[in-house]
Amino acid sequence: MSLFIASCYYDKEEELYGTAECSTEGVTFSGNILKIIEDNCYRCHDAANNFGGITIEGYDNLKPYVDSGALIGVIKRENGFSPMPKNEPPLLECDIEKIEVWIMNGALNN
Repeated sequence: MSLFIASCYYDKEEELYGTAECSTEGVTFSGNILKIIEDNCYRCHDAANNFGGITIEGYDNLKPYVDSGALIGVIKRENGFSPMPKNEPPLLECDIEKIEVWIMNGALNN
């Protein structure tokens, strides 16, 4: 009997995973973008690793890749860009949206 009861167990998706909302309001470099870049990019592209000759550690090193369109091209895995993070799943869609909003708002060092 207990085997039957255990097999009827289920969870509600909302309780397990939460809502899929992505807040992009008030996105800043220091408050949002830096953490995304640190968590997803620095293991290969900080000053110590510099894979591919690309260092994006710190705002001043990241900004040229933002201005050229390379940052958004690689994280969105657009044609003509090497998909990043390399050999790993893409960034979360919400993180990509935050980066896009930050760029659209002038990619300020805020």
